[in-house]
Amino acid sequence: MLILRPLRQPRFVSEILAGILLGPSALGITAWVSTAINPFEGSLFLETMANLGVTFYMFLVGLEMDLTPIRKIGKTALSVAIAGIILPIITGAGLHYLVRLKQKTKFAPEMGAYFWSIALSVTSFSDLARILSDLKLMYTDLGKTAMTAAVVSDLSCWFLLAGTISLINGSEELYLAILIMVGMTIFWFMMRPFISWVVKQISAASKESSTSDKHVYFILSLVLLCGYITELCGAHSIFGAFMLGLMIPGGELGTTIMDKIEEYVVGILLPPTFLITGMRTNFEYISADFSVGILVLIVLLACSAKIVSTVLVCLHFKCPKRDSLALGVLMNTKVSFTHKSARHLKQYYHRNLEKSKPDAPLRVLACVHSTRNLSGLINLLQISNATRKSPIIVFAVHLVELAGRTSAMIIFHDKRKTADTGNNATREKAEAEQIVSAFESFENDNHAATVQPLTAVSPYASMHEDVSNFALDKLANIILIPFHKQPNAVGGWTDENIHHRQVNQNLLASAPCSIGLLVDRGLTSAFSPESQNGTRDCRIAMLFVEGPDDREALAYAWRMASTPRLILTVVRFLPGKDVSELTENVEEDYESGIFTAIFEREKQKQLDDDYLNEFRFRTMHDQSIAYIEKQVNSGDQIVSTISSVYNDFDLYVVGRGHGGTSPLASGLSNWSDFPELGPLGETLVSMDFESPPSVLVVQQSAPLPTGSKFKSSAPSKGIFGNSALETFVNHRRSDDY
Repeated sequence: MLILRPLRQPRFVSEILAGILLGPSALGITAWVSTAINPFEGSLFLETMANLGVTFYMFLVGLEMDLTPIRKIGKTALSVAIAGIILPIITGAGLHYLVRLKQKTKFAPEMGAYFWSIALSVTSFSDLARILSDLKLMYTDLGKTAMTAAVVSDLSCWFLLAGTISLINGSEELYLAILIMVGMTIFWFMMRPFISWVVKQISAASKESSTSDKHVYFILSLVLLCGYITELCGAHSIFGAFMLGLMIPGGELGTTIMDKIEEYVVGILLPPTFLITGMRTNFEYISADFSVGILVLIVLLACSAKIVSTVLVCLHFKCPKRDSLALGVLMNTKVSFTHKSARHLKQYYHRNLEKSKPDAPLRVLACVHSTRNLSGLINLLQISNATRKSPIIVFAVHLVELAGRTSAMIIFHDKRKTADTGNNATREKAEAEQIVSAFESFENDNHAATVQPLTAVSPYASMHEDVSNFALDKLANIILIPFHKQPNAVGGWTDENIHHRQVNQNLLASAPCSIGLLVDRGLTSAFSPESQNGTRDCRIAMLFVEGPDDREALAYAWRMASTPRLILTVVRFLPGKDVSELTENVEEDYESGIFTAIFEREKQKQLDDDYLNEFRFRTMHDQSIAYIEKQVNSGDQIVSTISSVYNDFDLYVVGRGHGGTSPLASGLSNWSDFPELGPLGETLVSMDFESPPSVLVVQQSAPLPTGSKFKSSAPSKGIFGNSALETFVNHRRSDDY
């Protein structure tokens, strides 16, 4: 296990290799090993554990599997699933015939062709989900298509295997297999609604937790009972356990069962299955009947059948070749690999508001950790000027920490299944419902705004990657995130959350689009009944120093300026005569570094002038917008100017100023407790205002690299057509914008 882990090989490979070492191909040829370590009685015990382990493992597979994608499967995913079954079945039958043809001693039974075919057709849904989670591909079109096709493929293969085993155990009587399949179908439609009803009744009657140890023990007893019943019917016990797993509704019950028995089943009961497989392997018999060339050919054909079928289908639907091959390897799940989808190449195309067309829709990914983040973000969206000509599309993401060992993909499915579980809602679920309700109210109040509420469940360490991938997939212009501290009634701070701060810092370092970090200190006051009656305006100040972040902040403030009853004041701080020159503080090489820095500074200054001139020209007749220029020589003068003149605003919009140091802001950055706010943003947060204002700190994404092929910013349907499986929780059924 320790040797194969760096090679990214699954656990069962090491277990099979351990069995081979103990078998007749290696140490098993020694009499002492075969009698002392691997006696006959020990093999019987291992076989019993193996059968029990496989039965409970298939129950967990059914428990993890979500059949919701089948109801809305896309054309591409369905075609991949069908092709991934048909071609491997033909290949498996052909390989079995080749084996029989080349055998010299014993001949393989004819019925083995069925098992060869089904073995090559299975994808292994649970393993694929973990691979996608590890590679951070589950939010992409590639991952969604793979997951949906895997559900259809595995479900079909397991039913085929059930029929095959029933046919063999029934002395090749076809009617017995048909009766078993029909019985399992009837059992599904009768028992699944009954189990769901029982779980709801238990949830409604319980005051604290809807799941107790007694419920878990009862379900585990049912696993053995269902396995025994299917054995009596002529099928293997794994099918009864698998069907029971499918019938158990998700949510607290499913999660509790997984938490209690997954480690035991996967770590203790299941390894004997692969150990016995390895111990029964005898390379002497294999080499006696087959040449090395035949063995290599069989392995290559067995591994490539599903890959070839998937690639052909994807190329038929005009998918990128790289993603077609990656999907084929994923569907095979016999090869461990690392892939970066062509969709993810868009990370080099960073989207921002400065370069967006004036009438283009504003695509916002609004992130909230709790209901305390709601009011500020929603009111910020309220003043973002949603119009029919330039609507706002909001992806409202509730960020929830993934606790425990269960993969994020499974937690998403559990959340989806438990969207309505009766009156006994947990605290997390009640909070999620409040968040969804708040954003839907925002949508109802703004006819030009569209909201898609979602829940993302992942560990804090990788939460920023999930948010970035989703922003990339939805082509978001900006990600709005809340500050990690909450204000108190006297202008101070409470409830600092280190994990939320780490998520914010990671997003600022890696996001594929612009980011707005909101420090909410009463932005709701601008939307009080007094304001709505027309006696008070919302006052916003945009403080401009220099650089791309400030231009991005101005672009957002410019959009806000068209909101009714909103007054925007843009203050540009220009360097005075006494400002220190850049060359005094540069520590780079004299011949190249200084001149490069000077050139870049002059380039950014020209871009600032051009953008501000365009802003002034387009807003010269707008009475709600004021533009002011102030000459200052240091950061201290900026602070004193704000304190004396510009100290009465509801919201300040500033650039973070990352990637460079302005001479004007150099005095502000000597000390910093919150570098994520930037020098000016942190200064505003720490200043002593009579009425503490809210602050929006904006960071622009990096520019598009030269020669990049991603030129268009228009949304696309995705490389694999319509999304078939949402790994975020869709609280409301709606079109994908």
